[in-house]
Amino acid sequence: MRAESGEVGGFPGEVGLRRRHGTERVVGIILFLFSAVSILTTVGIVGVLLVESAGFFAQISPFEFLTGTDWTPLFRPARFGVLPLLVGSLLIAGGAALVALPLGLAAAIYLSEYADGRVRRIIKPVLEILAGIPTVVYGYFALLFVTPILRSIFPSTDPFNAASASIVMGIMIIPMVSSLSEDAMSAVPRALREGAYALGATKYEVATRTVVPAALSGIIASFILAISRAIGETMIVTIAAGAQPALTLNPLRGVQTMTAYIAQTSMGEAAHGTVEYRTIFAVGLALFAITLTMNVVSVFVLRRFREVYE
Repeated sequence: MRAESGEVGGFPGEVGLRRRHGTERVVGIILFLFSAVSILTTVGIVGVLLVESAGFFAQISPFEFLTGTDWTPLFRPARFGVLPLLVGSLLIAGGAALVALPLGLAAAIYLSEYADGRVRRIIKPVLEILAGIPTVVYGYFALLFVTPILRSIFPSTDPFNAASASIVMGIMIIPMVSSLSEDAMSAVPRALREGAYALGATKYEVATRTVVPAALSGIIASFILAISRAIGETMIVTIAAGAQPALTLNPLRGVQTMTAYIAQTSMGEAAHGTVEYRTIFAVGLALFAITLTMNVVSVFVLRRFREVYE
């Protein structure tokens, strides 16, 4: 009776094993369903983008969309060249990278190699607070604080410009770069550091010539993920960069990014079902392709250059 209903010698009986296996199967099914939600959501998003974009490209040539230098879909005559939006997005993301990558890497090196445990426990959470500030606050900070400073230095700066958006967006993504890079450097075995010290290296030489090269795959992956995050940012560029598509590399001029155009047009400026409305999904598909490519590249870098230590 004890073997059927409970335990034998402290071990589960047959009934207990069946119950345990049943519970494991139920938990596995529940976890699978939770995991499937993200997959189904992604499939749904991609499906909507493809269906709506197909309606757009049935009327507008993909060649014109990808190579045209004028973007005026809401005016007459309408032009559907996405290059001004693409250049604006890359200009601001590139400027953000110039701010975030060196500062984020320097912060990661300090936290990993120089700061003691107490300082690290204080500085790292404070630094990551930057990631928790709403992006609309960053946008108004760029417009009301950074832009006046830029205009005092460069009087020809437009009221809405790419430079202020780039600077503030770079500040926003510093925590992503520093946190991921510091995690990669912390994973480098202590033996490598001790070996470098034994050869007479200074702390700076150990950090820059031993630890950083050993953690290079993780650092590069953090760079790529941070840049893709910058490309997909909406509120900062909508508020601070302007709403005028311009094919320019001058950061002091106003530009419009892909995300800012989507936000602007989604507010009801185009009638549902029209080609102007479908431009939202065509631009979204292009943005999705860019960010997906960057994420694939980051995964490839991790797998190709990852150092595995025993």
